[in-house]
Amino acid sequence: MKPENINTWLKVGLLRLRQPEKERVLSMIESAQMNVEVVKGISVDEKTATVIFREIYESVRQLGDALWWVKGYEPANHEMSLEILKDVDIHAKVKLNFLGRFKKIRHDANYRGFKVSASQAQEIIDFWDACGRDIITQIRKSLK
Repeated sequence: MKPENINTWLKVGLLRLRQPEKERVLSMIESAQMNVEVVKGISVDEKTATVIFREIYESVRQLGDALWWVKGYEPANHEMSLEILKDVDIHAKVKLNFLGRFKKIRHDANYRGFKVSASQAQEIIDFWDACGRDIITQIRKSLK
């Protein structure tokens, strides 16, 4: 993450300075993992797809928040939460390109009444399976 970007985001209120808090970060990681574990236990179909998608999206966003807190910042919105994840060095890094699309799907479901399809729910599950553990590993490394 470029320091000039962080400075700009601080000036315009997209980030707030915070004291890094290891316990908060660990709690966010644990919450995200438990949330995903619960929703992955739900069978994916057209009735459950929106709930599954929203909850896994929220867990991914929460990992972004955790990474910002490690660095001493709090994001003001989902866009910033996801922005930091784009810089995470993981094996399936190309999949991080899906984050913007996931944000749009979640926004449409929450604010425009669109239903998430079973295939979209499966896509975010697959994203978590491919990236979630690696993102968490990187956050934990950042804590040391």
